[in-house]
Amino acid sequence: MELPTPQDLRERRNSLELTQSKLADMAGVSQPLIARIEGGDVDPRLSTLRRIVEALDEAEGRIVRAEDIMNTTVRSVAPDNSVREARDIMLDAGFSQLPVIENGRPLGIISNADIRHVQEDDVTDRPVNEVMSEGVTTVEPETTLDEIGVYLDHNSAIIVVESGETVGIITEADIAAHI
Repeated sequence: MELPTPQDLRERRNSLELTQSKLADMAGVSQPLIARIEGGDVDPRLSTLRRIVEALDEAEGRIVRAEDIMNTTVRSVAPDNSVREARDIMLDAGFSQLPVIENGRPLGIISNADIRHVQEDDVTDRPVNEVMSEGVTTVEPETTLDEIGVYLDHNSAIIVVESGETVGIITEADIAAHI
């Protein structure tokens, strides 16, 4: 990774028509610190430099957040719905999984794989909460695409929540569609 020089930062800020004060507000640092960094008087911490670069990226519209790519229509089932109902919704919608939500709060995910792994003749009569995977990863709407990508490396879907309430869902397909 190549770090920007003080000149790079100043030129980028000026090209975006941002004042030092505005950039400082966006990055959560002081205006005098921006001036000292741009003047080459101080070497900022890497974490400070990252915040400044992220603020510049955001001003350029280069940072993609969960709220930019999430599906706001979330098809889901309740924990007391039958597995049959969940399977029918998945078949009808062409999904391989559904979030399990109760009173707006995500509790887990039920997937075709969860259903297949139950060693029972008629699993479809059982309630979803007996078959679902309870681990569900949630993020806030402001979460960056980079962070979401890390979560999707280990999860099939990410639930977007605001104040604990489900507001969206993101899967690999959503990332692919965005790219």
